[in-house]
Amino acid sequence: MDMKIRITDDGDKRDINEIHEMLKEYNLSNREASKNVPIGIFYEDENNKKLAGLTGETFGNWLCIHYLFVAEQLRKMGIGSDLLAAAEKEAKQRGCKYAFVDTFSFQAPEFYKKHGYKEVFSLNEYPYTGKRHYYTKELE
Repeated sequence: MDMKIRITDDGDKRDINEIHEMLKEYNLSNREASKNVPIGIFYEDENNKKLAGLTGETFGNWLCIHYLFVAEQLRKMGIGSDLLAAAEKEAKQRGCKYAFVDTFSFQAPEFYKKHGYKEVFSLNEYPYTGKRHYYTKELE
């Protein structure tokens, strides 16, 4: 068998999808069954324009938060807290016991700590001089 290494910098979706499908097939054959169920919670104006939102998924025992954003003019009004509480409540109704999120130092580490999230590790010098924090929380 003649094999070669090919290096790209184009982010070709077909290449990415092929690797993702191979990994997914392997993972599904080696772990217990569980469904990824998307979750989206949005704060919208009267014209349905999104002003804030949280997206992620529940997966087995876990709520995995992908994105939480609040428009700058609406920050410090409790909207982020409301979105997070709604996500955690929905996750518990779906049977989740834990939550996971990551955030950059300039984003929301203190916000998550205030809501009971504990840092489990961080990446220093990410991507060069910043820091990326990873948090978990036990949902009660």
